[in-house]
Amino acid sequence: MKCFEDLQWRGLVKDISSPELEKKLNEESLTFYIGTDPTADSMHIGHFSSFLIATRLAKYGHKPILLVGGATGLIGDPKPSNERPMITVEEVNKNVEGLTNQAKNIFGFEVVNNYDWTKNISTIDFLRDWGKYINVNYMLDKDIISRRLESGITFCEFAYTILQGLDFVTLNETHGVTLQVAGSDQWGNITTGIELARKKNNKELFGMTMPLVLDANGVKFGKTEGNALWLDKNKTSSYELYQYLINSDDQCVIDYLKKLTFLTKEEIEEIEKNHMAAPEKREAQKILAREVITFLHGEEEARKAQETSEAIFSGDYSNLSADDILNGMKTVPSINIDGEVKLIDLLVDNQICSSRREAREMLNSNAISINNEKHTDENEVITKNIAIDGKVLVIRKGKKKQFIGIFK
Repeated sequence: MKCFEDLQWRGLVKDISSPELEKKLNEESLTFYIGTDPTADSMHIGHFSSFLIATRLAKYGHKPILLVGGATGLIGDPKPSNERPMITVEEVNKNVEGLTNQAKNIFGFEVVNNYDWTKNISTIDFLRDWGKYINVNYMLDKDIISRRLESGITFCEFAYTILQGLDFVTLNETHGVTLQVAGSDQWGNITTGIELARKKNNKELFGMTMPLVLDANGVKFGKTEGNALWLDKNKTSSYELYQYLINSDDQCVIDYLKKLTFLTKEEIEEIEKNHMAAPEKREAQKILAREVITFLHGEEEARKAQETSEAIFSGDYSNLSADDILNGMKTVPSINIDGEVKLIDLLVDNQICSSRREAREMLNSNAISINNEKHTDENEVITKNIAIDGKVLVIRKGKKKQFIGIFK
């Protein structure tokens, strides 16, 4: 497939600014940019599909530039419901550094910071050289702005769209950028840049947006109980990322394979056929997790994440380290163990069992296991000698309840 057809098949095209863009993507080599504001020092999995398009377009001969918004991050893109909280200059600078290093390491493309060309623009220059080209009525028609009119929008947020348009025009002048790519929520800001270029420099620029990646409930991909899944493996382990992806809904997993991997149309159609025949095997989810983690963290991390997941699921901890257990079972209740302790005291004092009577009943019925081995003697002394790496115990009560014991 040609570039545009491939993007369409994968469901990565929502809006384009001109029908001419299809031909340009298929036949020319365009310099384009995609950006993010530094609200954290790492991108999260929700950014992944958007930024992955940079690599996808590069494979078709286009040149990506990744923008980190050191200037726009100080202002904040308007949210649909309320104003974003301001973050300090120091925090923005720290986040810019983290995102710049991450973007270079993961995607390998040129990274620019819009603070570099914005910092010396005075208020008068901004109003005369940029503000005069954009009509207020034009700005009021922007969806994100019109939705805030009733509740109120500050001039700071109101002007954000011009700042982003300024970026597009500046990158066209300095780097030859003719295309901006972004998520669908950025369409209004993209078209402001196109309008500025037309009025200010009599140039035609182009824009393309991608649909937001959603789960089966219509929630943004990567939103997990308020906790972001970071691309930085030191903030979110490969195992945690694997667990999120392996639990992808059957209705969504083929769509994720199209948007988040470089598998071919033929490969994905074969996976889909096998998935429809035996969804309980979760082969599509396993392939998704393997492909995404390999791209982000490498083959070894993907292999280890899968092996850790399978070992924890089966209860075979023999080849796992204490760190594997702690990273893989973060949501499991943990208890601290201070030195040697009798098994019955371990169970009762840490409320694994509600009473000594229940503890004895559990022990006598073989319902207590430690590191996947049954323990029945209430007077057995539990020491570091049986702990994984002398540090961690996985204590199971019955079939479902688990606890992590950590020796001090």
